Amino acid sequence: MTPQKDIDIAIVGGGIAGLTLAIALHHRGVPFTLYEQAPAFGEIGAGVSFTPSAVQAMKCCHDGIYAAFEKVCTRNEWESKQKLWFDYHDGYNTPPGHSFPISNSLGQRGVHRAEFLDQLVNLIPQHVARFNKVLTSISDAANGKLVMEFLDGTTAEADAIIGCDGIKSRVRQELFPTSNPSYSHKYAYRGLIPMNKAIEAVGNENAQNACMYMGPGGHVLTFPVKSGTVMNVVAFHTSEEEWEDSERNVRTATRADALHDFAGYGEDVNKILQLMDDKLNVWAIFDLYDNPVPSFYQGRVCISGDAAHATSPHHGAGAGFCIEDSAILAALLSHESVNSPADIELAFAVFDECRRERGQWLVESSRFIGDCYEWRAEGVGSDFSKIENEINARNSIISDVDVVEMCQQAKGTLSRKCSSLTREISANM
Repeated sequence: MTPQKDIDIAIVGGGIAGLTLAIALHHRGVPFTLYEQAPAFGEIGAGVSFTPSAVQAMKCCHDGIYAAFEKVCTRNEWESKQKLWFDYHDGYNTPPGHSFPISNSLGQRGVHRAEFLDQLVNLIPQHVARFNKVLTSISDAANGKLVMEFLDGTTAEADAIIGCDGIKSRVRQELFPTSNPSYSHKYAYRGLIPMNKAIEAVGNENAQNACMYMGPGGHVLTFPVKSGTVMNVVAFHTSEEEWEDSERNVRTATRADALHDFAGYGEDVNKILQLMDDKLNVWAIFDLYDNPVPSFYQGRVCISGDAAHATSPHHGAGAGFCIEDSAILAALLSHESVNSPADIELAFAVFDECRRERGQWLVESSRFIGDCYEWRAEGVGSDFSKIENEINARNSIISDVDVVEMCQQAKGTLSRKCSSLTREISANM
């Protein structure tokens, strides 16, 4: 779409948050350039799932994002489980103890991150992206612009900057140097198992539909991806030890390490872990729980997605909240009143007002719900009825929202602030 505003916005980061924002702005005629530190668009990690609110946000950003999601997502295989989020099982005791289902209007929709990203890049023109751009600093220029310096020695100017650069966000470090990620004392083994082998191990029902195996100090989740040909596995373990290298959140491990961490668990968990590769990556779970940011913006620099509210993955909502952020930002920046750098700063203030409480609530709730899965949460323990109640109550806060209304309310708030500012300026003339 031909740009309709005389402003220039820089998006730093080309993951799900950055790309969905770029798509939303492009199709609203808002000028931007996207700066990505990698040589090409790409995602690390395996499967990711989305909540009903995330799907609403996709549609708010651009119908093409939802179409891309539909093209690559995998549902539970059984017709009777299309609305199932997860079947929650006692993964520790053999024979299994209590279990319960958690459902929602969408059910479990898993995608492989790289496949989803491959679809999204087709929704923006190639010329808007700059690759191999590792941001090192942000400063003010004499002409009123913001200057970004990159590791390769180049610079670029913009009227405003939006950091969508993830949990290790350089943009966030520039704004709030003390708001650094902290280790949650959980780490995860991740893997992909061919579906035929998964079925042999745990049966058709548990292999082809989303399951959560709970136990003391650990939990294992599985769901189908890649059109049901593969079972995605994430096995979380809690450790009192510190993570050895805060600069690197991935280390190598073995299948034997995973089996050791889940020693004493039931048959299904052990069978699943036995099918993992012998050489594994272990992902440390960092978040902004201990060091939340005081604001999502400062001046004409804003942070969005994981840069603003990096969360542990236990609600399965982190990526969806990134897209919610994109929907709200796109609604604000495309608003008729936003036509200058000063207007952008006001839009960022509204974004902070609309999104910070919800984003930081997710960080806190995700920590708690992860402990619920591992029978560690205070006041909940291994009481399955209490665990079920906590999941339902918190999932409702995540999903039972109207994202279209969120966007309308944000625009209404911006309109009121703009009118108030106009009256103030007129009164002082």
